[in-house]
Amino acid sequence: MMAIDADGRAVYAADPGESRGRRHSEPPSPTRNAFRRDCDRVIHASAFRRLKYKTQVFVFHEGDHYRTRLTHTLEVAQIARALARALRLDEDLSEALALAHDLGHPPFGHAGERALDACLREHGGFDHNAQTLRIVTELERHYPDFNGLNLTWETLEGIVKHNGPLTTTSGDPVGSYRTQGLPEAIRCYNAVQDLELWSHASAEAQAAAIADDIAYGAHDIDDGLRAGLFALDDIAKVPAVGSLVAEVRAEYPKLETERLVHELVRRLIGAMVEDVIAESERRLAATKPKSAMEVRHAERPVVGFSPAMAKSDAAIKGFLYPRMYHHARIERIMKDAEKVIRDLFERFRARPEDMPAEWSAGVDDHARVRGIADFIAGMTDRYALIEHARFFSNTPDLR
Repeated sequence: MMAIDADGRAVYAADPGESRGRRHSEPPSPTRNAFRRDCDRVIHASAFRRLKYKTQVFVFHEGDHYRTRLTHTLEVAQIARALARALRLDEDLSEALALAHDLGHPPFGHAGERALDACLREHGGFDHNAQTLRIVTELERHYPDFNGLNLTWETLEGIVKHNGPLTTTSGDPVGSYRTQGLPEAIRCYNAVQDLELWSHASAEAQAAAIADDIAYGAHDIDDGLRAGLFALDDIAKVPAVGSLVAEVRAEYPKLETERLVHELVRRLIGAMVEDVIAESERRLAATKPKSAMEVRHAERPVVGFSPAMAKSDAAIKGFLYPRMYHHARIERIMKDAEKVIRDLFERFRARPEDMPAEWSAGVDDHARVRGIADFIAGMTDRYALIEHARFFSNTPDLR
């Protein structure tokens, strides 16, 4: 039987009362625990509000029904809380990590990230996960005593490591960072507050990460169908989806397509959530962690898909990549969006006085370039297009 504490959390859950604390000392809140306070600080952050007008797949002005970074983030948060509740984890920490996970995305989604990364090639590149850390530790400036949001160690750790360890125990970068090294923002912050980059993150961070996978896969099916990038019969050829479509059609033979799609997405999310809960319970039973620290030191993540669902998820992503993310129409729009970012970067590089002074006041060239990147990365799609039209006569319509 699962051992739980007085607040209903499993013994391997993160405990806000035992948090490693904040970089800058603050008195505790009389009404909120440490992780709830982190959630609230993210929600009230300027970067969080700007997600409303940042691309998920479709640029914001293409229609009111498509996901934006903000609506995607809220959907991830809902799934993360559901997983945390079922696994007796700390729901507030999972929610805080879900709410924060996309703060560092520049305008135009991954197209904007590719463009900024190319512009910053000689200055360490651009990584949206590292930019999220930079936002919550430096760029948000609401408080009189410190920069950033002064989030707990556990939230910062989860932001950085939600996809797994970044280094070996000896400090060598792993995974996607093996070739280019750790991003500057992560490396510099870790030097002042050790986030133990060599270990896994908490189970709460793992739940938020898998919630992101569940949300974007299922909901991109909905958006792709709505946009006419593929048909229901096309996506139904993916076995995990096809079986659900057949199930809904058998149960509701006269159901109109719009309702069928909603029911398909609902059942797909439900199946994935239930799979993660069952698989994670199996892993936790096998690992038997007695603390959050033992979760971090486990040989593999304790939260995840079963092998069968991981295969189904990969098949869904494998369908969406060529037919949606790399659809000719999306590729054309994103190519134009990349040019908007490159044009703005080159303009501000040559004419830093065209930016607000706070972004152009670097003490050396590297700092000034990073300031340009921070300014552009913080833009919404809408503001980036407005700024481009201020300096150029060929601003694309992105439709």
